[in-house]
Amino acid sequence: MKKLFLITILSAFIFSGFAQEIPRFNPDTIKTITLDSVVNIKAERLNIETFINKVVNDTSFYQSFRDMKRYSFIAENRIFSYNKKNKVDGKIYRKIKHNNAGKYKMEYLVKEESGNLYKKNGKYQLYTVEMFDYIFMNAYNTDFVPNAPAADGKGGTNESYKNKLKTLIFNPGRPVKVPFIGSKTEIFSANMRQYYDYAFTSGTYLDSIPVYRFKVSVKPDISSWTKDGIMIKELVTIFDKRNFNILGRYVDMKYGNMLFDFDVQMNIEMGYFGDDKLPTKITYQGNWDYPFKKEERASFLIVHKDYKLEKDK
Repeated sequence: MKKLFLITILSAFIFSGFAQEIPRFNPDTIKTITLDSVVNIKAERLNIETFINKVVNDTSFYQSFRDMKRYSFIAENRIFSYNKKNKVDGKIYRKIKHNNAGKYKMEYLVKEESGNLYKKNGKYQLYTVEMFDYIFMNAYNTDFVPNAPAADGKGGTNESYKNKLKTLIFNPGRPVKVPFIGSKTEIFSANMRQYYDYAFTSGTYLDSIPVYRFKVSVKPDISSWTKDGIMIKELVTIFDKRNFNILGRYVDMKYGNMLFDFDVQMNIEMGYFGDDKLPTKITYQGNWDYPFKKEERASFLIVHKDYKLEKDK
């Protein structure tokens, strides 16, 4: 039951206190944008509801991950774990060729591991790393591939946790039934909106794509007690002005109670490849703590490159 609970919490956006931000693995999508000015909403015929509805109801962000199955590409994965003094105590580097020409194949071009990564039974020390493998390794040949065999519910591949994770990443703002968190993910509900500020900025993404940056952040003037009870501290979404596609998402979450604490930031960036929008960078950094378990501190960086559309897909 303890392991099941831990995996549930990690599934609530892969996820206490005392977070150590690691800029090289935690860039806000805003850092790849040249900002122009605050958007004149009336002139643009936009309003808060326009952006909120798109964030909550968008399906293209998730579809971008599914579209990877039609491409061969290279993935470079770097994972670091840290001790209580925020010194690196474990490293993983993988360079992987995902070959989708014909039957899917995965080839390790480089695989390096060092430090305190495994238990005596061969399993990872940290559930964070275990969930990384589940989401970003297993995903390519199960979750993001149609007609994949159903998960058997063992070892962290439970379908209900997948669905919770998908909702938090691809449709933030919708309710997710996670123990002890409840409706805290519903940041666009009538009750929660009073605690957030909304900001619209116009700019250019990757030097050429005109975009809107929609930022939702906790109001600075609310009481500390209220602020501590709000889980999602900031949500940034990047929209392509030309078609309103979502090209980037950044989430900052922090929450603690008597049972657990977590402090996590995650960022996903997309790029255009022909007619498709595909993931190019995923970053995560965070700490989480649970009674009677070792506090976990980890960060990872995933870079996808050299996409090649396969003719038979």
